[in-house]
Amino acid sequence: MTFNIGTTDRILRIIVGLVLIALAATGSVGWWGWIGVIPLATGLFRFCPLYSLLGIRTCLLKTRG
Repeated sequence: MTFNIGTTDRILRIIVGLVLIALAATGSVGWWGWIGVIPLATGLFRFCPLYSLLGIRTCLLKTRG
């Protein structure tokens, strides 16, 4: 799997994902807060399928390992 998410992008995705999930878990926002799972997962795996389709890469690394 190739990486297509850089460090800054990754950190922001993880933070936003965790905040949304925490807000949904505490009932501060509605069920839509669970959408935070998506940016959290893409940040953790450093791969975004939408970036891949659009040919976007914010990372200089090309391969895993």
